[in-house]
Amino acid sequence: METSLARDLMSDEEWAFHERFILALRAPNGRKPLNHRLVLDGIFWIARTGSPWRDLPDEFGKWSSVYRQFRRWTLAGLWEQILEALNESRLVPDALQMIDSTVVRAHHQAAGGKRGTPRQGFGRSRGGFTTKIHLRINGAGLPMRSDITPGQTSDYLGFDLVMDDNLPEPSVLLADRGYDSGKVRKTMEARNVVPVIPMRKSRKLRVAVDRTLYRLRNLVERCFNKLKNARRVATRYDKTAESFLGFIDITSIRLWLRHLST
Repeated sequence: METSLARDLMSDEEWAFHERFILALRAPNGRKPLNHRLVLDGIFWIARTGSPWRDLPDEFGKWSSVYRQFRRWTLAGLWEQILEALNESRLVPDALQMIDSTVVRAHHQAAGGKRGTPRQGFGRSRGGFTTKIHLRINGAGLPMRSDITPGQTSDYLGFDLVMDDNLPEPSVLLADRGYDSGKVRKTMEARNVVPVIPMRKSRKLRVAVDRTLYRLRNLVERCFNKLKNARRVATRYDKTAESFLGFIDITSIRLWLRHLST
């Protein structure tokens, strides 16, 4: 008797949430759609297990069809639309926000994408062949915006990537001293945001930090840990930046829905 490899499938409520975005994206005169619920579960299975697409269990359908649908949805911006809708719902507190970055190893088979490795978010750092994930989260510890750069990229650039967006503006922004720069502080002050960022030791003019408030920054570290439970995020196997960001967004969406269902 064969054992099903399908685990952690969507609930009816989770599918109902995704379905309206998928139907809104579908061309009205296009071909009859596949079983999108099964396809989406197959994509979630790949994200969770980190398996190659060719190893997708047959119960999800033909692997190449699931992969092509993943690419269509990714390039059409489906995952970004869903995350944007979740952020705009204001269902969780977002006056307090945090940013941070983490470096993930890239598998050697991820190399070889078109336009060269730097444009696909690959670089060389102490960890070797790596990609850096930049993340912005809300007060509930849920992802709001993510982006990627080569592993050796400064956090200053990551700040511009995740904060330059039409997301709900924070009242307070927590970040570690890697974001301590005059430009970052001036940008936040111009937007009426209070930056809670420890100062570098080389700074002559010191600014006090609310340590009690700063302790809440552990939420962003915990968010990274939850994202990396998806093995397709913990190690980068994708050649293109779009696909890797797609898996980060997919995992972020599932974190949101699990939080809202509790």
